[in-house]
Amino acid sequence: MAMWVFGYGSLIWKTGFPFDDRLPGFIKNYRRVFHQGSTDHRGTPEFPGRTVTLEPATGEICWGVAYKITKEEDKKDALLHLEVREKQYDQKEYLDFFTDINDSEPAVSGVMVYIASPDKKSNNNYLGPAPFEDIAKQIVKAEGPSGPNRDYLFNLEEALFQLGFKDKHVTDLATHVRLILSATQDAATKDV
Repeated sequence: MAMWVFGYGSLIWKTGFPFDDRLPGFIKNYRRVFHQGSTDHRGTPEFPGRTVTLEPATGEICWGVAYKITKEEDKKDALLHLEVREKQYDQKEYLDFFTDINDSEPAVSGVMVYIASPDKKSNNNYLGPAPFEDIAKQIVKAEGPSGPNRDYLFNLEEALFQLGFKDKHVTDLATHVRLILSATQDAATKDV
């Protein structure tokens, strides 16, 4: 029996495990938000970056990619990889995955999704909502072992664009981060 994994963040452009098929599509009644702190990839414990998680949102959809893994050895490798990579995400849900906006029946049922919950007891890196400007400034400044936090945001924006998906939250945030970076660059140029 195949194992399916849904990627809605960096898994879209950087999988890191073997898979047999890759299906673009979405899950229902969730939205992608930059509420999870990253202290091991896109930030540090002293200055966390912000990465995406999902929050329940009736009537909304979250676009991403589902990966099908069929070989037992590949399933084990994928789970080992994901348990390390997603260790700051404290919940696994098994959700319906759709490929067509008009479908009432899912293309795949039981797709595994890693979610960082807002429960501070089980997820001490949850940052939660913040003013849009504050989230953008944090993303501009944060950097970790996997690189600058802004690269994560820009890669996500580009990956969604390449798939033909729109996520207003991601696009608006990326635009605002670029404006901050541009203003910072302009200020530095004037000082020279």
